[in-house]
Amino acid sequence: MSVHSSVVGVLLAAGTASRFGDDQKLLAELDGEPLVRHAARPLLDANLDGVVAVLGDERERVAAALPPDIETVHNPVYADGQATTVARGARAAADRGADAAVLALGDMPCVDAGTVAALVDAFQRTGSDIVVPTNEGRRGNPVLFGAAHFDALQAVAGDRGGRALFDSYPVERVAVEDPGIHLDIDTEDDMRTLAERCAE
Repeated sequence: MSVHSSVVGVLLAAGTASRFGDDQKLLAELDGEPLVRHAARPLLDANLDGVVAVLGDERERVAAALPPDIETVHNPVYADGQATTVARGARAAADRGADAAVLALGDMPCVDAGTVAALVDAFQRTGSDIVVPTNEGRRGNPVLFGAAHFDALQAVAGDRGGRALFDSYPVERVAVEDPGIHLDIDTEDDMRTLAERCAE
């Protein structure tokens, strides 16, 4: 795999976050900034070949909360499940001619940019088309998918998203010292619990 491979970041930020309460979860503030901005930062800091966010619920407000260097695309059927957002993200990566895409979740604010860089490095060194980070032996997010899987990602259904491919294709596991790959926020209690761990 060429070291000049084009890898884009895809931030999945379209969900309704129904378990979080009345407001849009991705706009809730953590350490003085919207959750979605925290989630976007490692993709930007890893110096990828562009970052695109897939938006749905409250898309104008969420777009306004993102760093200015991020492109946005709309998933009009976001209410049908996470797979539709994954599919829209894969299409965005394919449209940009990327060799791979790092799919990150908009409700995971504690991921380290070094983790994203480690996924890209593994892809470029080994040519593996699916690369996942692990911490303490457990798989987490974000996940890198090579362009060979973009069509399959656009065909997945349900809420498993890209994980639906893990049973059918080889998966390269990269160990990282980053507990943030397991820390997502679903409820307001999660936000309170994680605030201290993410503010370092």
